[in-house]
Amino acid sequence: MKTVEEVINKGDLAKSEVVFDGPMVKGVVDIRKGLLAIDADLHADLERMLLEDGSAQEDLWGINLWFEDDGEDFVEFDSMINVRPRQGNRSRDVENLAVRAKIVEVVEKWIK
Repeated sequence: MKTVEEVINKGDLAKSEVVFDGPMVKGVVDIRKGLLAIDADLHADLERMLLEDGSAQEDLWGINLWFEDDGEDFVEFDSMINVRPRQGNRSRDVENLAVRAKIVEVVEKWIK
């Protein structure tokens, strides 16, 4: 597990320690701090790492990065950590379009 600290190439995601069939890696984005954590079996593990580093839970959103896909197919907004009725998100998907845009902005900041 790691927080991305320098820009990485999309193709380098294939070298991650935890790559799922598809191929895909899991990530968690802190939309307030502009952080991206990757490289874990579970979104919850990445969420816990960011929480321990001072992130607020309401700012953390789970995603999947399909690094062989382009455009809208690259980022998938699907994770159990996204289910949070108190924030109006009642599914694994990220339902708020403004939050989705912030997530994509953070991903584009760190992955080229």
